[in-house]
Amino acid sequence: MELDRNEVEQYALDHWADFQDYLKHPSISAQNKGIQETSDWLVATFKELGAAKSTKWEDQGGNPVVFAEFKGNSDYTVLFYNHYDVQPPEPLDEWHSDPFEPTEKNGKLVARGVCDDKGELMARLGVVKYFNEHGGLPVNLKFFVEGEEETGSRHVGLYVNAHQEELQADACIWEGGGKNSADHFEVVAGVRGIVSFDVHDKTADADIHSSLASYVPNAAWRLMDGLESLRDPHTGRITVKGFYDDIESLTPNEKAAVDEMDFDEESVKETYGLKQPLVTDHPREELVNGTTLTVNGLSSGYEGEGVKTIVPKEASAKLDCRLAPNQDPQKVMKLLQQQLAANGFSDFDVHLNVAEDAWRTPMEDPFVQQALATAKNVYGPMTKFVPNTAGGGPVRPFGETLHLPVVMVGIHYAKSGPHAPNEHIRLNDYAQGSYYLADFLQQLGTNK
Repeated sequence: MELDRNEVEQYALDHWADFQDYLKHPSISAQNKGIQETSDWLVATFKELGAAKSTKWEDQGGNPVVFAEFKGNSDYTVLFYNHYDVQPPEPLDEWHSDPFEPTEKNGKLVARGVCDDKGELMARLGVVKYFNEHGGLPVNLKFFVEGEEETGSRHVGLYVNAHQEELQADACIWEGGGKNSADHFEVVAGVRGIVSFDVHDKTADADIHSSLASYVPNAAWRLMDGLESLRDPHTGRITVKGFYDDIESLTPNEKAAVDEMDFDEESVKETYGLKQPLVTDHPREELVNGTTLTVNGLSSGYEGEGVKTIVPKEASAKLDCRLAPNQDPQKVMKLLQQQLAANGFSDFDVHLNVAEDAWRTPMEDPFVQQALATAKNVYGPMTKFVPNTAGGGPVRPFGETLHLPVVMVGIHYAKSGPHAPNEHIRLNDYAQGSYYLADFLQQLGTNK
């Protein structure tokens, strides 16, 4: 069957509201809110669309994973990864509409999670519905939809390992993806890793009157001294021994793709209102194959209004490292602890929050090349290939355990605002992305 682009795109626009109840469920994993209701909705919706199997997996703990399976007209099988949990909507006073009441305005669809990433699953469900009414699916489809992505996907690896047989496929299409700041579509083949941790320092049993700062230690100063000891203030380079050792160089093809990535420094400065220069002269390569040590937040002593003159007894910081492929989050965490001890801060308590591995599918993989070729046909020659995102996700079990090539293609754009108030997508992107996915699946159906 040859697809009519206008027909598919119009179908997507006409039918997105068929799935709008998905956006109305406040499935906030951080608050354990709406998880069961949302996963129940997914199971029922997959069944309504004719899934041969639609069920919840709860055998490995955590929030349930929804698994669904559809039979297609070929032997080729695509596994989709999505997540149904979303970030909390706060601050509520910055929203222009109810975050859990999908609102269409000026060609945009606004709701919490519509970009990250409920809207993408809605588009995928719409494509299933379209094919159901137009000759059947060109390939077999499987869906793995988890409910803990926004809190670290702690159980994904366990579920993938326990359900390897059900999850067997030829390739995986991940969540995320869309158009960059230049409005060029991107095909992405991986993620960076992450390790997130807290550091706590205690220097006394109680806060002390600040007049005694002449001789008592200050937990806030000590924490800052310890963190500063991990970084060269002049170059920004992390001084942790072994921190960069496991990073592998990009291949020539990857390096060429990175060099062609869109990056407009002035636009970035304007978008984020940056008040200082960029911290690197090589932002493209750093986003793909660089590693970071970031202070996410600091807390110590009295932080209320007015004056309270104390020497704080304790101080805490939240930090994360974004990691390149081949870096082990657990190893990096250990190196950081060892360096703090070597620098004289062995009394610091370091607590791990989240650890996820990086993963990258080789650019030369036929599945990646088909995704890129289809994208250039749909979106034009300015389509970009990105070896991996700057962010993370639980991709490694799908690549390593299931041995699947993975690409990320989606429907958002650079200003969609995931995790922020007024998160949204453009409906035109939703329509284009639906046609791209339908065309891509059609192409894959000829592979077997």
